[in-house]
Amino acid sequence: MRIGVSRQWATWLGAIGLALWMSLATAQPGDAGAFGTTLQQMLADGSHPYVRAPDLRSERTPLQQLYERRGWQPLWSEDQTPTRSALATLSLMRGAENYGLHGSDYEANQILYHLVDLVTTPGTHPDQWAHFDLALSAAVLRFATHVHYGRIDPKQAGFDIPVAADRIDRLSILEEAATATDPAAVFARIEPPYEHYQLLKAALPKFRLLALERGLTDLPAYSGRSVKPGETYAGAPALRHLLVAIGDLPADSAAPESDLTLDPALVAALKQFQALHGLAPDGALGRETFRHLTTPLLQRVEQIELTLERWRWLPKLETPPLFVNIPQYQLFAFGTTQDREADMLKLDVIVGKAFPNTRTPVFSEEMRYLVFRPYWDVPYSIATRELLPEIRKNPGYMDKQNLELVRGPGDDAKPVPPTQENLAALVAGTLRLRQRPGDDNALGLVKFMLPNEYNVYLHSTPAKGLFSEARRAFSHGCIRVSDPVALAEHVLKGTPGDWTREKIEAAMNGTETFRVPLSSPIPVYIVYGTAIASEAGQVFFFDDVYGHDARLAVLLGE
Repeated sequence: MRIGVSRQWATWLGAIGLALWMSLATAQPGDAGAFGTTLQQMLADGSHPYVRAPDLRSERTPLQQLYERRGWQPLWSEDQTPTRSALATLSLMRGAENYGLHGSDYEANQILYHLVDLVTTPGTHPDQWAHFDLALSAAVLRFATHVHYGRIDPKQAGFDIPVAADRIDRLSILEEAATATDPAAVFARIEPPYEHYQLLKAALPKFRLLALERGLTDLPAYSGRSVKPGETYAGAPALRHLLVAIGDLPADSAAPESDLTLDPALVAALKQFQALHGLAPDGALGRETFRHLTTPLLQRVEQIELTLERWRWLPKLETPPLFVNIPQYQLFAFGTTQDREADMLKLDVIVGKAFPNTRTPVFSEEMRYLVFRPYWDVPYSIATRELLPEIRKNPGYMDKQNLELVRGPGDDAKPVPPTQENLAALVAGTLRLRQRPGDDNALGLVKFMLPNEYNVYLHSTPAKGLFSEARRAFSHGCIRVSDPVALAEHVLKGTPGDWTREKIEAAMNGTETFRVPLSSPIPVYIVYGTAIASEAGQVFFFDDVYGHDARLAVLLGE
């Protein structure tokens, strides 16, 4: 991870500026033939004096097309002088950290070093100007790809998210940047079209600066006992300094340096901090709160960078979607294709446990129908590993749990008795175990179906007490919804049948199991972001509950 900006940058730009002024007065017409010959040779060989060969070879075809179309003329210089657009674009990529990217991925410093040498050395150097032109063009193509699509394919990170269908013309972007007075505006048009992407991107510089402050998250070691509001804490001054720096404690409400108590202002700031980090906001300094307070701010920078990468994997929205953010344990149902908080229905959810075989997968699919008073078809692994031993041990277990054995697909399958022969057929996979509809059904009284290979869907639940937990990874992979009636109201808008809240509740509490197709499919994105910025200017950080951040960081070389 890189967080700093080189202190030599201003010096280099100054040197280039001076050289530009001198070269404008003494410039000689360049040798376009030698320039073009050098370009053609580099592209034919797939080699460059200071661009990594794999990077150049991967862009060889579009670059060949570009320069052929231009008659092998320079794109980034005139009369052996870099254009202002070239300098502005190079500066933009040198500051790629502002996008959550890394300038070294575009060899911005390397290009700059050679440019400084080139403009400060008298004489004509058509081959070296060709080196500069091709290096900058290749870097811009790579930068445009990363800004729009991200640095890696989401499938490499185990995410089943289709690559965005809205393809961009990278060569047009490149040529536009080469003539733009403000290249940043060119690249802004191909960034993810989401308000919350921009909010998170805007928060990144603040956390980079905070990460540079030595000792900011250094607090006295946790004693093993929670410090309650009003109690004495030796690290109170350091805690106040941290909370003021990150914005959870107003500077004018901080107590004197000598105050070692968790006073009301400090408790309120702790509650704010806890709410922003997925913790129960009790205002006490417990083990988990201490862990989050002492998490290095470099790690928060990385969380933002990784979440920005995942934003780039999402397509442009054509219809209002539904998002579930796994580490946040929250669902967002959009009222429009714009991600404005005022237009969203927000619901708490329960997701899969952190074990490899129970994690909720990251994927996208379309919600197509609802089932009121559903049967629960018990997954084979749960039926054979968890429930079958109980059934064999206790003959009355199936009746008590409202379970039955059935043969064949569909809700109209007929039950068969739980004989030893039929239990063996369950193990063999020729019979299945299901739970009858009712208040104790594991799916609750309604399920929201988005057919997918993972057999994961959204549903209500009889275990409502679990929603009071701050961390809600309790399921076998499916997503339990805190207010299924509100979600049903949202997704059934426009569906024939006048689905009012009262009618939905009546269907959930009736006696019939039935399906309601949605008038139009709703895109559902099960996503994974451990850093989220709000429109109120707050940044939320969540635990890497499934380890996806750690895996993505390795893939990106963080």
